[in-house]
Amino acid sequence: MGERSEAMRVLALLDDSRQSQAALVAAVALADEVSAELVGLFIEDLDLLRCAAFPFSREVGASTGLARPLETAELEASLARQVQRITRSLDEAVAGRALRHRLQVSRGQVVSEALAEVGPGDVLVLGKAGLSSRWGGSSRLGSTSRRLVLEAPCTVIIWDERHPPVPGPLRYIRGEAPTLPWGETLAEASRHHPLFRGREELATMAAPDLERFLAHARSGALVISRQTLTRLFAEDPDVLARLPVPVVVVP
Repeated sequence: MGERSEAMRVLALLDDSRQSQAALVAAVALADEVSAELVGLFIEDLDLLRCAAFPFSREVGASTGLARPLETAELEASLARQVQRITRSLDEAVAGRALRHRLQVSRGQVVSEALAEVGPGDVLVLGKAGLSSRWGGSSRLGSTSRRLVLEAPCTVIIWDERHPPVPGPLRYIRGEAPTLPWGETLAEASRHHPLFRGREELATMAAPDLERFLAHARSGALVISRQTLTRLFAEDPDVLARLPVPVVVVP
């Protein structure tokens, strides 16, 4: 395994969804693998709290479809309960590991708070649908996740919880063979990392072709540059949400 920066951290952006919990498990495994500090980020959404101050604000139950007033006191209590659940989940996820870890809770706009925390040497792990599912729908990445993927100064891993991780090829676009942030080349990662078994070079494809090519993939991951992702988003803003394997976006 190559050398890594001592400042490297693995940050998992958490909420109370099953997608977020799957991303946390992946973040723990990666942090443990590369001996990095794990930081769980829970950002209390200031925009949502501000909405609750308006008397006409309503929330709609995800399962019932019923609307009810969105009240500040109830929202604050709900956030406190989420922090408790996330704290328990983090403790359970790191149990039995000698892993430096902490939960960081802040309040603000989710994108700006997350971007203020991450640095170029970090890895940010997101659940694929976690941040958008709270507003409904899991086949769209959501504007928050999309902005983080495109604007974060570091590597971002988009984790897909629909399929359990199975060792498989580390796929990359021809001409893109970056060094991963924990110091490994793609060749090294494909030999040593528990998620990867070998490499697979892909031709440059349009978004629909890439989706069709990976439609039945159930193992390994896709590594793409942020430049390539920007092109894919221009062709299809939701293509990333429909790819069935984890996606590693490198600067």
